[in-house]
Amino acid sequence: MNRFSNMSRRRFLQSGSGVAVASALGGAVQLVLPDAASAQGAKVVVKYDWLMGNGQIGDIIAAEKGIYKEAGLDVEFAPGGPNSATVPPVISGAAALGQFSETPQLFNARAGGVPVKILACGFRTGPYALTSKPDKPLRNLEDLQNVRVGVQPTARFLIDAIAAKNGIPIENITVIPVGFDKAPLVAGEVDAIGGWITNTQALSVVGEDRIDLLVSDLGLESYADVYFATDDAIDSNADQLAVFIGATGKGWGWVHANPSEAVEVMVGAVDGLDLGWEQKTVDLVLGLSFDENTARDGWGTFDPASLESQLALYDQIGQYDNGRPSLADVHTTSILEMTADARPKLGAPA
Repeated sequence: MNRFSNMSRRRFLQSGSGVAVASALGGAVQLVLPDAASAQGAKVVVKYDWLMGNGQIGDIIAAEKGIYKEAGLDVEFAPGGPNSATVPPVISGAAALGQFSETPQLFNARAGGVPVKILACGFRTGPYALTSKPDKPLRNLEDLQNVRVGVQPTARFLIDAIAAKNGIPIENITVIPVGFDKAPLVAGEVDAIGGWITNTQALSVVGEDRIDLLVSDLGLESYADVYFATDDAIDSNADQLAVFIGATGKGWGWVHANPSEAVEVMVGAVDGLDLGWEQKTVDLVLGLSFDENTARDGWGTFDPASLESQLALYDQIGQYDNGRPSLADVHTTSILEMTADARPKLGAPA
């Protein structure tokens, strides 16, 4: 039976920070597997950057529908949260691989000397958006210089990057630090506020007439739901990592074909999710996960040229005190190549 964390029941509690879960995983996991056939029962712990939700719906389906089991894997999800560290369990071997929310986290880790590389990217673009109201809309770059933008301190660099990418003097943009709730926008303290567009329930307090502008529409490239592993794991356990990525891709393919049922399965497996809101969000999630590139190259694909562009831009705004990592240091395409026939080749749903 696939297990969600180290818990005695299958329903996965969203309330924990993930710290206790990570510490309960125990010692290193030995995963030297030449192929899927020899992987029967192999334990694979996956450390996520955040709580399990719609960004992981394909992974959850792969677990709940027995796709991992059919591939010979016993997969255990270790969630993240506000106080959870994503990298240490992967570095120690307590987790076979991890998932960052977006590519800049991987770049920063590598720049800090952490030997990790991107294996696959679940979202074709980061879902971070700036939300505004019709009475003071933010629809384009010109508007960005005329509104008060509320962003979380950890996301401030995104505004710097947008300004640098588009040649806008940063002093032309009014940035106000905020938290994750939308109250400052509702109260009129800011004209636009940042957050993940997939958090539709939280965004609902702004109103149905709200305007959501992805930062990618402001010229900022990124990938999200970034699966990563250490250099050593890629060298020694590539077969096992490939089995996991291939099976996860099949889970996402199942969601693509059965979105409403997939939401019901996810909500039944993960505590704290609202069925109605998740049904309203699944098409958005699939639109972030599949496009013309995945139709050609399969779910999870990414373009190294885009990674290079992102690295150069973040270097331009001074993100890397000790020098930027090289493109070769932050990614490998080997796992995607090994799973080329397993990952579903599907475009965005109509």
